Amino acid sequence: MIRARKTVAVATLAAFAMAGLGAVPAAAAADPLLPHPGPDGLVWVEERTGDGGVVSAGAWDGLPTVLTVACEGGGSVRVTMESQGFQVASFAVDCPAGSAGVGSVTMDAGVVRRGSFSVSVDASAENIRWSLTVTQPE
Repeated sequence: MIRARKTVAVATLAAFAMAGLGAVPAAAAADPLLPHPGPDGLVWVEERTGDGGVVSAGAWDGLPTVLTVACEGGGSVRVTMESQGFQVASFAVDCPAGSAGVGSVTMDAGVVRRGSFSVSVDASAENIRWSLTVTQPE
């Protein structure tokens, strides 16, 4: 049942990614900033530049949730996650030029509520390249 919800979440992400979500796709990079999260992944945004985010569904309140963001380009990103109308995470990541900065937050089971959630990324400059994952390790 959990796997089915994760599949729906990935399909929802793909639909929003196709719609653009206002983020400008970056030129293809040789290496992703964050690897694919595997079977524990609810969301994987492979790469974007500037401001952006994602809206998805399929979170389960019985597992911890891990939000990870990597970025590069000189500057920083401010990351905010909301679950069912409540802010559940907020942090900043420094984005060095030429290498990736990584920030992550782990939320206990129940902090992210069952169903939909959103993650916003506010970049300090339009050239900031970023990637994110949301996972619920079993």
